[in-house]
Amino acid sequence: MRPLNRRPRISFGILFALATTAAAASEGELRVCADPNNLPFSNSAEAGFENRLAAMVAEHFGQQVSYIWWAQRRGFIRNTLKAGRCDVVMGVPSGYELVETTKPYYRSSYVFVTRQDQHLELSSLLDPRLHHLVIGVHLIGDDGNNPPPAQALGDQGIVDNVRGYSIYGDYRQADPPARLIEAVESGKIDVAAAWGPLGGYFAQRSPVPLTVTPIRDYERFPSQQFQFTIAMGVRKGDDALRDRLNAFIDEHRSEISSLLRSYGVPLVDQSVTVSGGHE
Repeated sequence: MRPLNRRPRISFGILFALATTAAAASEGELRVCADPNNLPFSNSAEAGFENRLAAMVAEHFGQQVSYIWWAQRRGFIRNTLKAGRCDVVMGVPSGYELVETTKPYYRSSYVFVTRQDQHLELSSLLDPRLHHLVIGVHLIGDDGNNPPPAQALGDQGIVDNVRGYSIYGDYRQADPPARLIEAVESGKIDVAAAWGPLGGYFAQRSPVPLTVTPIRDYERFPSQQFQFTIAMGVRKGDDALRDRLNAFIDEHRSEISSLLRSYGVPLVDQSVTVSGGHE
């Protein structure tokens, strides 16, 4: 057994050789950490908007995209980016503490998703009809953490008519987050409160016409945020890649916005600061 107060000794020559080999291997490629079953963001068929964005970045850099696939849940960053197996995560909240984040490249909002034939036209979590409608929300994490709309509903005592759908779902099926929007389609629930990119994408592809409306309760629930800015994430200290990605974002904002809109992502003007929002 190695003494507990001593670290194993590794020669600087070996460390330099490993670093040189890794740099050479990645010089001609953009190594992306991504989930293989997480549309609209990414999947193994490279059909998500983060896959498309990665391809745009790689082309700009004169590189090829390569992927390390890992389910995006607890341990994702530790087992991919921090482990040195890849170099960039295409979508993280701005200021995410586990990584070095770029400038944000979009801002979106939580939304209501309803059937058009119901004519509910919801936009506020204070709408009195929510005390009686069946509401679906995503539950996040192994401990079933509640997203902001669920927290706000709970603050009002709206609990018994709320149904939770795991955002991870049955990972053996395609697109686990889609189950929440499919419940609106089938009439199992009256309204879904979902993160905008998820709600917008699956509503856009629904065989039943659905309405997607941003939740606009900016100041009514000061402890909750309903809008978030999204950036790319690199390893802490990798300022060179961060700066290259920032330059790409600045030069391609219109193309990025067009890509996101094509996936049904509800976009919020990043130049407008909303009380309670996240810049």
